[in-house]
Amino acid sequence: MASQPPLPDSSGHSQLLRSTAIIGFFTLLSRISGFVRDMIIARAFGAGMGADAFFVAQKLPNFLRRLFAEGAFSTAFVPVFADHLAKGDPEETRHAVHAVFSYLATWLLVVVAAGQVIMPALVVVAAPGFLEDPAKFDLAVVLSRVTFPYIFFISLAALAAGILNSHRKFAIPAATPILLNICMILGATVFTRYFDPPVMGLAIGVTLGGILQLSFQLPALHRLGLGFRFRWNPAHPSVRRILLLMGPSVLGVSVAQINLLLDLFLASWLPDGSISYLYYADRLLEFPLGMIAIALGTAILPLLSAKAARGDVEGFKQNLETALQVVAFLTLPATVALVVLREPMLTLLFERGAFAPETTRLTADALLAYAIGLSALATVKVTAPAFYAMKDTRTPVRIAIICMVANMGMNLVLMFPLKHAGLALATSLAGFLNAGLLLRALRQRFDITIRRELLVTLFKALIASLIMGVFLYLIREFYWSRTLSGTRQGLYLTGMLLGGGGIYLIGAWLMGMGEIRFLVRLFKKS
Repeated sequence: MASQPPLPDSSGHSQLLRSTAIIGFFTLLSRISGFVRDMIIARAFGAGMGADAFFVAQKLPNFLRRLFAEGAFSTAFVPVFADHLAKGDPEETRHAVHAVFSYLATWLLVVVAAGQVIMPALVVVAAPGFLEDPAKFDLAVVLSRVTFPYIFFISLAALAAGILNSHRKFAIPAATPILLNICMILGATVFTRYFDPPVMGLAIGVTLGGILQLSFQLPALHRLGLGFRFRWNPAHPSVRRILLLMGPSVLGVSVAQINLLLDLFLASWLPDGSISYLYYADRLLEFPLGMIAIALGTAILPLLSAKAARGDVEGFKQNLETALQVVAFLTLPATVALVVLREPMLTLLFERGAFAPETTRLTADALLAYAIGLSALATVKVTAPAFYAMKDTRTPVRIAIICMVANMGMNLVLMFPLKHAGLALATSLAGFLNAGLLLRALRQRFDITIRRELLVTLFKALIASLIMGVFLYLIREFYWSRTLSGTRQGLYLTGMLLGGGGIYLIGAWLMGMGEIRFLVRLFKKS
């Protein structure tokens, strides 16, 4: 088979992948600490009433965080901030940061205070099925009041991250989630001893984590001369521009989070444990999604925004096309690995204490359904920033509305025969619809087409992934067993993942995939 030409080795491509590698590395550390956290939570609370109540309490501030702070706000703030950096006026940049910080902090305080008052209503909206169990409902309300201030601290942390990312300082923002995981681990192991019910200690760990995530980034901001100062100026042009971009961005960038909230709403009507099955499956999906798609999406937004501010259309298109090829190259083998090794992974990570084999099986059903949509969800994370970098928020909104309606319809159809797995499958199918519509819009809006190189990458990556999948399946069937000790399970799983990854890379190299050669050159320069 003829060799595929390597990806162009421009400075923009190198910068994108180096930034992605930095974010991906710290995301890996975050995911590892997150798995340790989830293993401890699973052992202590399993998938019962306390776990369900906590996951609802955690989901409410996390939903607002992803919807407004890291979602709509970040995608609106970074392009506006890139314009300030392009003008080269440090004093005006500082004034813009102070105005945005003051406006955001004020409204966050209002939101947190209002949330404390109307929390029972919020829990009803998020999990109406809890009304059938007053004890579970009351516990969810109490825990939600404890975790809700997290939205204040993490939103300001997202503002700090946007500033640092725009200055190509990715390491500190990417490392902050590790602090949250450490606080939650302390909450589940130490704080729980001093509270009744014990799960209250876990909720306190969430809010403490938000405080540390913000505090960790403040010194880096001061070194840039952009520390937070309260200067009330709601009429500042940057505030107005961000608000104009944020309105439609709320839906455009956050369709996946809204879909997860809809899943939570419907799962509350399913048998006990359904919310927990979806949570643990989603946590495993977030591992490759975070290392690949979220890292790429985080790195590409300031890069595309800078190119858009300078009018570099060709560089804009090349960087986005490179990102799409990298997504195809990395997510297809990750999908196959999740599908084939889902039960060994869940068994090793969670099956102990209150997390029984039946819980593993039911969680694996959800993970299978989620894994199907990994490539689509990753594509959305990479393509959506292109619209926001060009300050086009209307197109993603139209697509988001279509996908949310489709997801809700598929939820209602699939949840009855497949229960919680049906909700996960609907999310994956909606992800494919979202990705397809975004790619079509890119072709129409920016003349970015699916080039032959991307199709060749997809085909070769699929072949290499299937070969890897056969290897993983045979090794799993002949050598892995849940009766093995935890140490041997870990060794076997590590060996399977390393061996599978090696087979994929060898297959990609033999088929002449340009991504292999480009990545080798990139790391030789590092």
